[in-house]
Amino acid sequence: MRTDVRAPSVARVSTPTSAAPDPATGAPASESPVVPVVVLDLDGVLADTRHRSHHLRRRPKDWNAFFAAAAHDPVHRQGLALAHRAVADGAVVVYLSGRPERTRAATEAWLRRVGAPTGPVLLRADGDRRPARVVKVAALRALARTAAAAVLVDDDPDVVAAVRAEPGLVGAVVHADWQPREPEVHAAQERAGRT
Repeated sequence: MRTDVRAPSVARVSTPTSAAPDPATGAPASESPVVPVVVLDLDGVLADTRHRSHHLRRRPKDWNAFFAAAAHDPVHRQGLALAHRAVADGAVVVYLSGRPERTRAATEAWLRRVGAPTGPVLLRADGDRRPARVVKVAALRALARTAAAAVLVDDDPDVVAAVRAEPGLVGAVVHADWQPREPEVHAAQERAGRT
């Protein structure tokens, strides 16, 4: 398990504006900075979900208890440090989770409580049972219409592989490996389409 993870560098990128050169000086048009976007998963990256995975070992699985317990998730210091480093480097942080939309209020309250930088929170639509890798690639494609994601940080190797298989979708993909993989959570992400 890595404990010395540093945020990837998120240097500013500049692109020329469409303005004509300054007629008085002939200088090129001013450049407009593009703010980099760092996309962070929640469960397994910022939130330590291990205390609630027992709800998924029950038969039937207790999804309501699993998501209710998210309000009490310990924070992964590595993930929180990545988020703060990204902001310090001039990036905007976007949180992308497979959690259902109905968990938004609790999710946003948890982010505030643990001191995470503010940023948009993208959640799975209630009732969407597609695998996490499909949901997240679709969300990143939608995000790409308005912003270029410089970095994605996710703990799910299936999500990491799916995003890496989409050239140009994200500048860099970081596999967060500081939480041991739990079969119940992976099944919830990729087979049950729940988180």
